Amino acid sequence: MAELALKLVVGLGNPGEKYARTRHNAGFWLVDELARRHGGSFRNESKHQGELARIRLGGAELWLLKPATFMNRSGASMLSVAGFYRIAPAEMLVAHDELDLAPGTLRLKQGGGHGGHNGLRDAIATLGADFWRLRIGIGHPGHRDEVTDYVLQRASSDEERVLQEAVLEAADMLPLLIEQGPQKAMHRLHTRAGDTGK
Repeated sequence: MAELALKLVVGLGNPGEKYARTRHNAGFWLVDELARRHGGSFRNESKHQGELARIRLGGAELWLLKPATFMNRSGASMLSVAGFYRIAPAEMLVAHDELDLAPGTLRLKQGGGHGGHNGLRDAIATLGADFWRLRIGIGHPGHRDEVTDYVLQRASSDEERVLQEAVLEAADMLPLLIEQGPQKAMHRLHTRAGDTGK
């Protein structure tokens, strides 16, 4: 496959300062980094229930979205933006935290299930499953009863550094994804030095 016709990058997270540095907001971290690097400025778009920025990356115009609906209702904002700008699910990349990957591990794929992630669950219910996903590993607390508290907490300083490095690497990967396609991007992410994910 050649270049990917990407038009929208969605970061999943929860709005507000209370959640800004929590593990569950790793998707927000990525779109914030993309906006910072490429001169984008987020503005509140109440009609789309989220914050939108526009950047130019890899020769393409890209919208960046942070839904303001809280994680469990992310799909409504995504559907509104996709409908307004005529963006197909296959032209969307959704960045999100991933419990089933070691902290800092990155995985790129198209389609699939939600794996218990409530933001993905709502997005799939609203849009179908054909969008691309960038999974940002945050590790697992060890027991499912601890998951809610774990994802809504801030990581330790060492772990947060690893997550931030992963976000920077993901931002580095985006031009490659757009210009040379998903296979090249997957190879880069999945063969990172020190990557111990699965």
